[in-house]
Amino acid sequence: MSSSPPVRLNALATAVPGHDIHQAFIDWATPRLADPRIRALFARMAARSGIDHRWSVLPPTAGGGSPVGAGGFYDVPGLPPTSARMAAYAQYAPDLAMEAIAALGDALDPARVSHIVVASCTGFVAPGIDQIIAQRLGLPATVERVLIGFMGCYAGVTALRTARHIVRSEPGAVVLVVSVELSSLHLSAADEAEPLLMMLQFSDGAAAGIVSAAPGGLELGEGRSLALEDSADLIRWDIGDKGFEMQLSGEVPARLRETLARPDVQRDLFGAAGPPPLLAVHAGGRSVLDAVENALGVDPDTLADSRAVLARFGNMSSATILFVLADMMVRGASGEGVAIAFGPGLAAEAIRFNAS
Repeated sequence: MSSSPPVRLNALATAVPGHDIHQAFIDWATPRLADPRIRALFARMAARSGIDHRWSVLPPTAGGGSPVGAGGFYDVPGLPPTSARMAAYAQYAPDLAMEAIAALGDALDPARVSHIVVASCTGFVAPGIDQIIAQRLGLPATVERVLIGFMGCYAGVTALRTARHIVRSEPGAVVLVVSVELSSLHLSAADEAEPLLMMLQFSDGAAAGIVSAAPGGLELGEGRSLALEDSADLIRWDIGDKGFEMQLSGEVPARLRETLARPDVQRDLFGAAGPPPLLAVHAGGRSVLDAVENALGVDPDTLADSRAVLARFGNMSSATILFVLADMMVRGASGEGVAIAFGPGLAAEAIRFNAS
């Protein structure tokens, strides 16, 4: 019985909107904190976040103001309802996804695409993003589509694993993998430090890749899943009347550090040899990256790609891990690696890869 051919992530491209909203958010959030001591704490935490820029599909106002400024998207009594936010998702998400796809350049031949796998958890539209992409690319009606929705930040890994399974079962398949997330559509009217610091991390972005049995790129290996016990309330995302309401507990970094430090967990994720030379870790925040680094006992430079993505783009939910892998591919990283992301559950999803 012949073995399946290696499956590779042949190409990967990314896109972000052109509107940097990071400082505008800080300026909006700071006066919402009534206690001067809490405001000072928020300012220190924002400065230590490891984030320099975050991007939004929401356009500046006519006078150049931000979405939270006068005349901006959020300048309505009580903030926009979920219906308005989903209308914005339907307008902007396909455009940003197509920007990432276009950035693939000659690596994408639409005539050869047999499957589409799309990950997105920041909005809903039907017909889905997968169908819209297929139509805009002029793909035949027979193209097979998978939509991975509402899984959260680890869905980018799930999309890669799904594409790998498709190619292993159909070696001639060419899978277009897309992640598009518009986190900036879910601002809430919080007036406490913890939810404001949570919102401080999130941003908009999209990534697109080609997975096939053709040579070139990262070889994709086995996947791994890990669900932490008694952690379901640590990361939650509920659909409310004013957008998707995220609950992100401050306990998350400590729980991750405790779990990832366990020898049995490390053996399952990385094998007997331990953490590989290349670690693509979801840039879910500086404290998350610090927790992973501490738990695994790796050199700080090991997570340099993840920290660079966090600084330039913030946390783009499921697209973030693909941005980290894209940086690795651009700099020509080589060796064995594992991509790992964390999200609701609290759970982790991982996939092994080899960059040669």
